[in-house]
Amino acid sequence: MLSRTINLREAYDAIDWPILILLGAMIPVGQALETTGTTALLADWLARTGRELAPAVLLIVIMVITMTLSDIINNAATAVMMAPLAAGLARGLGVNPDAFLMAVAIGASCAFLTPIGHQNNTLVMGPGGYRFWDYWRMGLPLELLIVAVSIPMLLVVWPL
Repeated sequence: MLSRTINLREAYDAIDWPILILLGAMIPVGQALETTGTTALLADWLARTGRELAPAVLLIVIMVITMTLSDIINNAATAVMMAPLAAGLARGLGVNPDAFLMAVAIGASCAFLTPIGHQNNTLVMGPGGYRFWDYWRMGLPLELLIVAVSIPMLLVVWPL
């Protein structure tokens, strides 16, 4: 519009309004998971499992769960929901919570498996001609690579 390539009406008509509504609706979904007790249920399950597993394995579990939730709901809502869970789990295990919180931060930033996980994925879906399953082809190897690289780095930088 500044370069006068398109006018205001053309820019307004190019907006994909259903996508904007979808993005606005994601935050309440994350809040609903917390309000309904889903977060507490997950924390209870992790605490029971955590007694049997090594803390490093639980660090992987926290990251993978965060990545999975981030593919379904907004990444900010995922981080808000998972950070208290991760910190509480780390304190319950008697380990440094910094690595667990960083696992949440990294996992929440990795919404590569669905077009609804991040607004950029959603915005390029229509114009790029992508289908839902196209995100899995590149997203899954990328998420596996991120877990494989970030977990050892977290353990080095923030030892448990």
